[in-house]
Amino acid sequence: MSEKTVPLTREGKAKLEEELEDLRAQRRVVAERIHNAQEQGTSQNDAEYDDAKLEQGMLEGRILELEDVLRRATVIDEAGAHKAGRVMVGSGIQVEQDGKKRHYQIVGAPEADPVNGKISNESPVGSALLGRAVGETVEVNVPKGVIKVKVLKID
Repeated sequence: MSEKTVPLTREGKAKLEEELEDLRAQRRVVAERIHNAQEQGTSQNDAEYDDAKLEQGMLEGRILELEDVLRRATVIDEAGAHKAGRVMVGSGIQVEQDGKKRHYQIVGAPEADPVNGKISNESPVGSALLGRAVGETVEVNVPKGVIKVKVLKID
């Protein structure tokens, strides 16, 4: 797995830690389902066993992913980002895009939620905005073509 640090807000880190604890609790439930299906040993329970094993695999994969992200996490200085003169990870920014005003917060990839205005620092728009100041316009290559985004305010 990659050793690159992962920027997270305090809130984002707390959510990932909570999800990890929930998944660890689900481990016991899934293990019990597997055990019960094995004990009954009928062909009728083979599907239940297979389903539980599949769920266990996905659960363990997500647990490993979250443990890796949290191990590499660095908490963003949101207060500093809000006062910075340039866009950085943690910044809240108001932009004009496609003739509409929008508000984004630049966050690390694991907590990106574009529907709620949290865009990844690795996304085309997020990475293009990093280091920009109020008044700057940047052209961004996105799947639908090139768009212009102007930074109106950093908060």
